[in-house]
Amino acid sequence: MAYSVLASLPPPLLVHRKEALVRALNRFPVCISRGRQSSLAFVAKAMGESSESSTSLSIVKSVQNVWSDPEDRFGLVGLGFAAIVALWASTNLITIIDKLPLIPGVFEFIGILYSWWFIYRYLLFKPNREELLQIIKGSVSAVFLSDAPAN
Repeated sequence: MAYSVLASLPPPLLVHRKEALVRALNRFPVCISRGRQSSLAFVAKAMGESSESSTSLSIVKSVQNVWSDPEDRFGLVGLGFAAIVALWASTNLITIIDKLPLIPGVFEFIGILYSWWFIYRYLLFKPNREELLQIIKGSVSAVFLSDAPAN
């Protein structure tokens, strides 16, 4: 499935000459055409399906398959009702906790302390930043490449 996107982008603030901008954009595989003087327009085409759309379509197909079986309809309706009740209960619980006079301030203080700890632990020194980068890469590979082992 092919999609086409037409975008009109203003030129970057740090580019002094438009010729330099057009030469820089010529390296990309897009069609550039001049629009108004203050903007550039380009068209980009993507071929194939994205993983997000195929995932959402597979979820819809699985729900349709479950709905087509009369024995599973009751379970599907019950699961939907349980999800709505859980959402309603969690919303009310958060509202009740927020109305307590001391709890929101304590949670805010805990959040500030955790933020400072995270900055000190992972962002302040270069070896720790590299460790964080390895943790993120391992998590991303574990999520998107379920066949490959995480680091």
